[in-house]
Formats: sequence, C-alpha cells, structure tokens
Amino acid sequence: METALYLIPVTLGDTPVSQVLPAYNHDIIMNIRHFIVENIRSARRFLRLVDSGFPIDDSTFYEMGKHAQTDQFATYLKPLQQGLPIGVISEAGCPAVADPGADVVAIAQQRGFRVIPLVGPSSMIMAVMASGLNGQSFAFNGYLPVDESDRAKKLKALETRAWNESQTQLFIETPYRNHKMLDTLLRTLRPQTRLCVAAGITTADEYIHTHTIQDWKRIKLPDLSKIPSIFLIGK
Repeated sequence: METALYLIPVTLGDTPVSQVLPAYNHDIIMNIRHFIVENIRSARRFLRLVDSGFPIDDSTFYEMGKHAQTDQFATYLKPLQQGLPIGVISEAGCPAVADPGADVVAIAQQRGFRVIPLVGPSSMIMAVMASGLNGQSFAFNGYLPVDESDRAKKLKALETRAWNESQTQLFIETPYRNHKMLDTLLRTLRPQTRLCVAAGITTADEYIHTHTIQDWKRIKLPDLSKIPSIFLIGK
C-alpha cells in the first residue's frame, strides 16, 4: 500500500456503507492505523460500520475538530515520514470540503506528501446534479450570516451573481435554523428566482425539489429542522 494521506469519505447519514462507498475504500481503510479526524467518537463508529472487525484499539486518532490547534496539524503527519499511511475522516461526506481537513491537506501538499482522495458522497455535487440548475458554473458559499438583516443582504448579493453570471449559488445552514433560512429566502428573493432545497441526501429522508420562489410560497414546506440541507439558487 502506498504511503500517502488518504481522504476518506463517510456516509451523509444513516445510509448503509455499501450503498455509497466502493469496496476499494474498505481495502484501503483496513490497512491504515493512523487517522486525523474531526471527531474521534464518530470516526470510530464509522470504522466499525466499514468493518466490524476493524482493529480500533490498535489505531491512533488525532483530532482536528473545533478545539484542535491548527499549529499541531503538522505533527499529525509524522507517520508519513515513517512510511505509514494516514487517513483523514470528517463528520460527513468528503473531508477537506467545508471542513478543517483542508488545513491538513495543505500542509501535506507543502511538504511533498502524496494526497489521495477516495470516492464517496459529496452532498454539494449531488445537490447540483439533482437541482436542474447550472452545473457548469456554480459556487459554494458555506454558511451565511446568522443575523437576519446581514443574511438577507448576502442572499441578495448571491442572487445578483446568479442572474448576472448564470452561476448557481450553494450554501448551507445549521439544521435547527433551516426554517429561518427558508423564511428569509422566500421574503428576500425575486419571484422568478429558482430555489432548490436538497435535504437528507442519500438517506431515507431525502428531499430534493426545485421551484421558483413564487411557487415555493404555495407549497407546504417539509420539516427540515433536524435534516442537513443544502440550498441552491439560480435563474
């Protein structure tokens, strides 16, 4: 097995691993004993889902979550210097995308280590695929401002870009604020702007619909208060 930093995608929810990850990932994961993870508990749970016999107790985990110090990330890569592979695991989906794993990858690239991304679900790409909006030019904007006034201003700016540049604009929100986001979207955007709500992708609760703002106002909205969602706007 090649010595490299392997970027290991995880499921987007309670979806069977075999449904969204290729068998090749299993073979790679079973040969790694050093992992840089966003959350140790969820990473250990994921590894057991990949293979119930995974040797958790023989593995070392380095946390890169909200309390981790980025200046320590370089030390996490020491196993690579010893010829040992390292895996990077985020909380959901693909690591290093809207995720602190990007800092780890940047250091690995700067130091000349091989970085290998594995195949797995990306909620952003899958949302664009299913939206019917422009898939040739799109931008991910992460989280928008929490303050309602600032959020509305940001949404208007994104809408202007969507119309002027024909560029699909993607953004996310913390699940418990999804309904506030929807409310702001419906009150702020022009009637003919198209909005896609992509929630619970790959899970049993999957909901992906695209309508104009004026049509969304006539539709009974789903309960998204606990479901990770991506919002996309376009013309």
